Amino acid sequence: MDCDVAWLRELVRNVADFPKPGVAFADITPMLAHADALRCAVELVADEFVGQDVDLVAGVDARGFILAAPVACRLGAGFVPIRKAGRLPAPTHSLTYDLEYGTDTLEIHTDAASPGQQVLLIDDVLATGGTAVAAAELIAKTGATVAGIAFLLEIDGLNGRDRLGAHDVVCALGAFDVHD
Repeated sequence: MDCDVAWLRELVRNVADFPKPGVAFADITPMLAHADALRCAVELVADEFVGQDVDLVAGVDARGFILAAPVACRLGAGFVPIRKAGRLPAPTHSLTYDLEYGTDTLEIHTDAASPGQQVLLIDDVLATGGTAVAAAELIAKTGATVAGIAFLLEIDGLNGRDRLGAHDVVCALGAFDVHD
């Protein structure tokens, strides 16, 4: 299937004042609702890492799960959930971090990955980078290494990529100006 990035970008809608006044939100749900678009989104992300050393793919709760699990299958890797606090049943590493609009806590099972394993981290949107930084730190707490960080898109002007340091960062659909 030929994946048209321009078409996928058209399926992302901007939502003003969500989840609170003053925040602009890039909503990928219209893209996810279209079977061909979802397939293309997964392919675009996975294609960036085909042939690389990836043992596990970690997805961030909740939209990151939607992409991470099929990318893991495509790469022949396992899937690891990084969840919001209190949703994982076994012992966890936990980290509270700042968001553009508040704070949140993420957790990963302490045995989700092992030293020496390469973990690809996936989430839907790169905004300020706080969630991705926290998720990468949680992966490091397991002893594993972050092999790369992938997003469908990034929000232009929030400089989230700058917070991710030396990590290999991929945004399959590029940058979006959510204020248009």
